[in-house]
Amino acid sequence: MDTSPIFPKGQRAPARNFTGTVWVQPLIEADSAFNIPVGYVTFEPGARSHWHRHAGGQVLLALGGIGYYQERGKPIQILRKGDAVKCPPNVPHWHGASPTVEFRQVAITPNTATGRVTWLQPVSDKEYNSLDK
Repeated sequence: MDTSPIFPKGQRAPARNFTGTVWVQPLIEADSAFNIPVGYVTFEPGARSHWHRHAGGQVLLALGGIGYYQERGKPIQILRKGDAVKCPPNVPHWHGASPTVEFRQVAITPNTATGRVTWLQPVSDKEYNSLDK
């Protein structure tokens, strides 16, 4: 079974929006015909986004590893290769890798007149580890 990544890791994501090491490879840039950027994201073990929301929502496609996804006020969901998640518009959420296994995803995030993403506060260790409780 081939477990190697499909796409290159890309560039390191900005530390101001993530905890741990995260890599982003743009796959489709937005243009006048397709205003839906698509990116490949690799979260190293324990890495995660900060809480954030998207005015146009977001779709995540799990490509490998073990991922976590959580919407504010709901329990953490485990994501594995082949899983797909629809993040509703303007709902605060975060996503990342499990503590011991990296996670690879494709993120499809529509641009809107009010922007693509609003970054919020970091995910606390207590929130991140709440799956174990």
